[in-house]
Amino acid sequence: MRLLTKGEVAMQVFNNIVFVSRGLTRDVDALQQALSLARIYRADLQALVACPDFPDDLAIYKDGYTRWLAEQLESALQVAREASGVGAQDCPVPVTVECGDTPAVRIIRHALKQANDLVLKEAERHDDGRGFTAVDMELLRKCPCPVWLSRPPGKPWDQVKVAVAIDPQSAEPEGQALSLRLLQLSRSLADTCNTELTIVSCWDFAAEEYLRGSPWVRMPEEELLEAVLGVQRRHRRDLESAIKQSGIGGPTRIEHVRGRPEQRIPQLTKERNIDILVMGSLGRTGIPGFVIGNTAENLVQALSCSLLALKPNGFISPVKAY
Repeated sequence: MRLLTKGEVAMQVFNNIVFVSRGLTRDVDALQQALSLARIYRADLQALVACPDFPDDLAIYKDGYTRWLAEQLESALQVAREASGVGAQDCPVPVTVECGDTPAVRIIRHALKQANDLVLKEAERHDDGRGFTAVDMELLRKCPCPVWLSRPPGKPWDQVKVAVAIDPQSAEPEGQALSLRLLQLSRSLADTCNTELTIVSCWDFAAEEYLRGSPWVRMPEEELLEAVLGVQRRHRRDLESAIKQSGIGGPTRIEHVRGRPEQRIPQLTKERNIDILVMGSLGRTGIPGFVIGNTAENLVQALSCSLLALKPNGFISPVKAY
């Protein structure tokens, strides 16, 4: 996915989408989102059913089982077509069924072989409706292309609210480039539904607690307050600079909040009724087996909305196509 230039932000972002089903539910809401995205971006759309391995002693039933899974998905697809208004001629969706262990690895291999630039999957639910289960987390850690874990928004697409979380002060070039991609992608996505984009960025002055409580550092309250405000102003300046550099326009709401991202961002998405959060998995890149950092892991496990996650440029998946 190339970095869009100013004036190109609303252009096509995704070209080749794969919708993933585990064959456990009818996935109608997620399918409807996949069809809508394919229509909006004029993208190709495929469907993959990644189901558990079939026991060898029941091999004679495997063909019938896989046909049944494909028919289940075709049935859900028809319902989603009727709801979205995207007909078979407008967007044909070939269906593939793969049985085997390690479903996340199979999904990633399929995406690599088919050169997919988005994996869209219904989020598997915890009982409390927050966070993501093991397969979803493995996709977030290892899939090289963007991963969309969908939860039903419960509202028409043109009322869906989009937010993006960025760190404008990343010390690494990959992190800086990722912030721009996140802003551009989320702006493009917001333009397809509720046009206001909420931009969330967290700042903090971790040393304040130590300075205030230390018997060895007697900093005047006025000086300490100015130090805190200085951190806030520099972070806000860098945030506004990143937004300007991204070239995005349109209605925006900036949430410049103090606190730890893993606490404040899930809280804010709930308070603002955000339906889709766009964020990145930051950290050193180019390292096979790299996993998303602790902050990002804790953050996504507290989310109750849909998540669209991007990797930094240079990420190398430990999963190979062949």
